[in-house]
Amino acid sequence: MEGTSAGFRKQVGAGQSLSCWSQELVSKLLHLHFKDDKTKVSGDALLLIAQLLKVFVVEATVRSIRQAQAEDLPCVDVEQLEKVLPQLLLDF
Repeated sequence: MEGTSAGFRKQVGAGQSLSCWSQELVSKLLHLHFKDDKTKVSGDALLLIAQLLKVFVVEATVRSIRQAQAEDLPCVDVEQLEKVLPQLLLDF
């Protein structure tokens, strides 16, 4: 069981660029929650937040896979994500 999620972590986490999290997407997500429209975010901050989002999503995926494996389920569903999300949020 452990080997499957570890292999997933290696495939997704190692060597993948931030291209899946474009700066434009991260900027739009941030600006949706800013109260002042004049708020600006530097390019370095966008890269840092994109990396944080990537780590968060990969970790949520891995933990959901482990939860599904612990329940002897063949695939991950929203229920497994809901079970691991509280601890994941506390860890971040």
